[in-house]
Amino acid sequence: MDNDKGNRKNDKNETIRDMMDKKKEETNGSGKKTLSPKLKFILGIIALVVFIAAAYAAYEALSERSGSGLEGLSAAQNAGNSDEPANIKDYDFTVQDGNGAEVKLSDFIGKPVVLNFWASWCPPCKSEMPHFDKLYGEIGNEVQFVMVDLVDGQRETLSLGKKFIANSGYRFPVFYDISGEAAYVFGISSIPVTVFIDREGNIITGNLGAMSENSLRDGIDLILQK
Repeated sequence: MDNDKGNRKNDKNETIRDMMDKKKEETNGSGKKTLSPKLKFILGIIALVVFIAAAYAAYEALSERSGSGLEGLSAAQNAGNSDEPANIKDYDFTVQDGNGAEVKLSDFIGKPVVLNFWASWCPPCKSEMPHFDKLYGEIGNEVQFVMVDLVDGQRETLSLGKKFIANSGYRFPVFYDISGEAAYVFGISSIPVTVFIDREGNIITGNLGAMSENSLRDGIDLILQK
């Protein structure tokens, strides 16, 4: 009987040790409980779902933003709203002039506007600039040229933009989109982009890509006739 008691005691001790060893394995010897493979898998799925939801929300926001820009303007006018063209009051933005003073696009209502988005690293932008400068010299008193340098702080900086203009000797007014607001409002994703605006602030037409001198003249004729 004593042997039976001793065996039961030993069995009990072994069971306790097994439980302690198992507990030790679960805590990985650090005192902190580790996650089981199943729980890790579940948490991984949850994290993936959250990531996908956040990415989708960001995509929707970007789509909404782009749709309100130049593509949105074209879509609205092509949908039968040509009698009521988009107006820059609804697409206004603030940029800086060469002296750092803030200027709004809507400040130029009352005069036809040629709005151009460019950057000094952009070859097509540079190829069309002599045409803009030539026409500015001819009709700069009749038409407001708004040449907006898209300053992103990386490929294009304020100093690079100013240096390019100074070295090229261009005379047209240059403005700097330091905050990215102008690019945001017009949904600019590729440059150059040129927008033709009449004296009442109505957006008459636009062009994506480099313009020839003749096409630039044609666009300006449209806004001078309004």
